[in-house]
Amino acid sequence: MTTLRHMGYMALRDLRALWRQPWYVVATLVQPVIWLLLFGELFKRVADLPGFAHESYIAYLAPGVVIMSALFSSGWSGMATIEDIDRGVTDRLLVSPVSRGAIIAGRVTQSAVVIVIQSVIMIGLALAVGASFPGGVVGVLVLILVSALLGAGFAALSNSLALVTRQEESLIGAVTLVVLPLTFLSTALMTADLLPGWMHTVAKYNPVNWAIEAGRSATAANPDWGMIAGYTALLAAGLVLASTLATQAFRAYQRSV
Repeated sequence: MTTLRHMGYMALRDLRALWRQPWYVVATLVQPVIWLLLFGELFKRVADLPGFAHESYIAYLAPGVVIMSALFSSGWSGMATIEDIDRGVTDRLLVSPVSRGAIIAGRVTQSAVVIVIQSVIMIGLALAVGASFPGGVVGVLVLILVSALLGAGFAALSNSLALVTRQEESLIGAVTLVVLPLTFLSTALMTADLLPGWMHTVAKYNPVNWAIEAGRSATAANPDWGMIAGYTALLAAGLVLASTLATQAFRAYQRSV
């Protein structure tokens, strides 16, 4: 219980910092909003392609953009950790009674909360521009859940890299290198049946695609709950693995100071 209480304190600390700079949430939504509005309009005739099997491209695109916003936002979570290291905040926390595991867990929790807020905003915007979610409230909640699981996992990986490299330039390079390829190697923008064969194969092992497929199916008229449960379990397992790596990276940092 102590660790959970400390994790809540640390998450609250980070959320208070976010409250003082609310434009961060808006800034991380700029790119997904561009994809939703501009790509949705530019490629709306894709829905007429044989084999696309969706009446509206914007409705198809919307769940993918929600997941993309979670991915883009979570990748930068480690920047706050690097800032804390540079300012000596992390070293001061190490001599305090706070649980060691709660330091990173709190930051990952804060990232998950931010992703939930962003997901709600993106869903509202998607509805405003013509998207629909026949799966109803339950489907939308599942979409938010899988986006939070994916985002929390990548936030943990971002913090792991931050603790290892301790350099903003390295983290920026790594995030940039990973985010776009994972996005394009998924069904965020195009159905699996219309992807090149090798991309279709890679997408099957892409956690970003797991979240997209689970969220898209949950918000559809006839959800495949077996598939949704399977992908959600994989995302949860990925979060556990990423959190373990972050914990090990933090222990390595602690031994080095």
